[in-house]
This record gives sequence, structure tokens and C-alpha cells, in this order.
Amino acid sequence: MIAIVDYDAGNTFNVQKAFAYLGIPTVLTADRDKILGAAGVVVPGVGAFKQAMETLSARGLVSVLQDVANQEKPLLGICLGMQILFESSTEYGKTAGLGLIPGTVEPLPADLGLLVPHTGWNQNQVYKKQSPFALVNEEYTYFVHSYYACCDAQYITAVAEYGVKVPAIVERGSVYGMQFHPEKSAAVGLRLLNQFGVLCGAV
Repeated sequence: MIAIVDYDAGNTFNVQKAFAYLGIPTVLTADRDKILGAAGVVVPGVGAFKQAMETLSARGLVSVLQDVANQEKPLLGICLGMQILFESSTEYGKTAGLGLIPGTVEPLPADLGLLVPHTGWNQNQVYKKQSPFALVNEEYTYFVHSYYACCDAQYITAVAEYGVKVPAIVERGSVYGMQFHPEKSAAVGLRLLNQFGVLCGAV
């Protein structure tokens, strides 16, 4: 069973639906014991970093997610869920994140002549061929975001070009993040979610 963290961050239904299509059981929960007892944990998310962290804190989930990472249990953050894996964000003022991956979350540059938010399909270039998610190389996935992760190259699995190199997939140990929405990325997105299920032993 994979636990999908319930913190009112949006797009939860589509994530659940994608896993259900793959035949991978999930539970939507904010319960500490259910999250810690799951085979893997997914943190979805659409919204603002500051509000997301405030909700996680109010529900006592910050330390729970840190415990999941410390136990080396597979943990996947999607879109906003990926961004909160980092140390901090400047969105609506500096806000501390979960601190599971070193780095910060900054606004996409506004002076590149590109529309912000970055919305639509973009191609991924994989840096880490040994990653369980290397299957995304040269594949297109669906992005919707105005902020992006700034971190050391050692944590970057794949990038997408949007005026700057946007980390599309990041990982540190058993902690993974996808800036794009795999649940909205057609067949390749399903393959990525299925691969996470494999990591969790749920497939």
C-alpha cells in the first residue's frame, strides 16, 4: 500500500486515479501511523509552498515525512510536492521546507521572453542513466509551475529546458521528486508511477 499524503494541496484525485489504473493500491491519509506503515509515500501538490508547509505543520506531518526519509522508505514528491522536499522557497517570503534535499526553490526568470508559469509539454534530458526513472530520457512530460529547484547537480536526475535548465526529476537516496505531473503525462507518466510502485514493492 502506498500512502498519498492528504494536506489539501490539490490534484490528489488524479494521482490516486493513475495508481488505480496501474492496479497499485493507495490510501489518502494524514494519519501518522498509516504514512509510516506504508510501503511508500507520495506527496502530491498544486499550490503555494508557504501554504503547503503551514498545512503540513498544522497536521503534524513535517516530522513524519522526515522520518519516512530517515527510514529510507521510497518517498515521491510531485510538482509542489517536489519543491517542498528542499530546504526553502522564496515564494511569498522565505519559507523553510522539509530539508530532505539540499537546495532552494526560486522563481523562474522573468526576463527570458518566456511565459510564466511554464505550462505544457517539455522534453526531459536524463543526467543519471542509472536512475530508476531514466526511462524518461527524451520523453515529453507535462509541466505547470512558476518556481523551480536550484540545487547541486548531484541531486539532479533529469532536466527540461525553459530558458534555464529546470530540474525535472531530483533524487537523494530514497527521496525522489518530479517537477512535472506524471499523472498528467500520458503513457510515460504511467510508466514512471509504475516504476515508483516497483521501488515500493507494490508491483
